[in-house]
Amino acid sequence: MPEALLEIRHLKKYFPVKSGFLNRTVGQIKAVDDISLSIRPGETFGLVGESGSGKSTVGRTAIRLTEKTDGEVRFKGIDLYGLNAEELRRLRPKMQLIFQDPYSSLNPRVRIGDAIGEALLDHGLAPKEEIRDRVLDVLAACGLSAYHIDRFPHEFSGGQRQRIGIARALVLNPELIIADEPVSALDVSIQAQIINLFRKLQESRGLTYLFISHDLSVVEHLCSRIGVMYLGSMVETAPRDDLFRNPLHPYTKALLSAVPIPIPKLKRERIVLSGDIPSPANPPSGCKFHTRCPFAVERCKEQAPEFRHVGGERFVACHLV
Repeated sequence: MPEALLEIRHLKKYFPVKSGFLNRTVGQIKAVDDISLSIRPGETFGLVGESGSGKSTVGRTAIRLTEKTDGEVRFKGIDLYGLNAEELRRLRPKMQLIFQDPYSSLNPRVRIGDAIGEALLDHGLAPKEEIRDRVLDVLAACGLSAYHIDRFPHEFSGGQRQRIGIARALVLNPELIIADEPVSALDVSIQAQIINLFRKLQESRGLTYLFISHDLSVVEHLCSRIGVMYLGSMVETAPRDDLFRNPLHPYTKALLSAVPIPIPKLKRERIVLSGDIPSPANPPSGCKFHTRCPFAVERCKEQAPEFRHVGGERFVACHLV
């Protein structure tokens, strides 16, 4: 088995809750609470869960756009949090992030050719006279035309803007791309085009993806392994086929039961979770999911389950498994 390209061990990210006239810290929001995962070269690892489960914070902390509270992150065996500013800057081109909303991540006053090419200048990866050619090449790879290079962001559709976001990440020849809900704001037909583009680029350039999404049908088509998060913690990881065929954690079962089946005569047993997702500033004791779990027992309320290996590449955090 190849060595992991990205390895995360016991990662924690807490945000302080401040209150009062003196702005004192009165609590902590546990956005990421003891997450461990590894991604092999050339793999697409999907990270799923409800909104507010901490998926995006994992992605941003994994490439040190947000500083960690505790834990370890290694990229190609290098401890990212052990690097100084200059060492981290030299490594940045190899790790790129694609945002959920491409329009808000683009400067409306900057032509897209300049928006894509400025990173090459900043990192000194190409002389000025070669930048336009490099930008044209990456635009073509992302399904855009040469005449698009001199246009502004408002002149593009949502799908085209996301292609621009992909091109901006791709121009630096990264090895790892973290895609943070990159198709959630797009129409279904455009989603399919962008997913196919991700696959094509992975095959041609040997890319590795951490694909963050709340849409399990998208993750099923693109990812080879999947991690399921709930309230800042990982509850299950498994190869895609194993997860969809036989989910082990009650939360994973509930998520999968909500995925529509495109055959009207087929019915899936729906698992409806009671109550709302608890606050990450005050998570429940024991298993965080016990307040909504239809199978919870007394032990679940008192003791947090260990995230443990249960065979093959499967890990799960549940007392009932």
